[in-house]
Amino acid sequence: MIPTITAFALSPDQGQGLARDMRVRWALEEVGQPYDVRLVSFKEMKQPEHLAIQPFGQIPTYEEGDLSLFETGAIVLHIAQHHPGLLPNDANARARAITWMFAALNTMELPIVEFDVAPFVVGDKPWFKEFLPILEDRVRVRLNELSRRLGDADWLDGEFSAGDLVMVTVLHRLDGSGLVEEFPNLSAYVARAKARPAYKRAFDDQLAVFVAASAG
Repeated sequence: MIPTITAFALSPDQGQGLARDMRVRWALEEVGQPYDVRLVSFKEMKQPEHLAIQPFGQIPTYEEGDLSLFETGAIVLHIAQHHPGLLPNDANARARAITWMFAALNTMELPIVEFDVAPFVVGDKPWFKEFLPILEDRVRVRLNELSRRLGDADWLDGEFSAGDLVMVTVLHRLDGSGLVEEFPNLSAYVARAKARPAYKRAFDDQLAVFVAASAG
């Protein structure tokens, strides 16, 4: 059965690959699972039909038969558990890969998103210039810890896994900030992941939606 995911009909990131359906697209591409995409507008995301699947009115959602899921971490984990390629066979290594998924979403993403959205949320406040370096330093602390753990390895724990997939999509939010580039091994790590054919296919598919919407 081919699953269906939802994505922005008009993405606010202008095709930069930041919308969270990118994680799900990438996971599906990695495991070779075909999928359909249903585009939804901001208005449609707040309608009862969509809220019945995603109670917070966001994207993406994942529908497969009588199964409906929301939250990218849960969706990627479901894909990884039901298809080979994103989780190791060894039970302990599998648990560690899942741990890295949670670390990406809970430990790394929170300060990164706060830093990323601050200019849009409080950029007009008189104290913003003093506040931004504080947020930046919080991100830098986490990047330093991650860099130390990664060391000279290609991936976080052995082979590429769902943990790396989610972590790289989190770090991607820092593109243009220069922060990841302060840590050469992290910069190489992100570049290595983005060079994967599955990532490129997912990115191109998501970008095509923005290009089509812009042309229309």
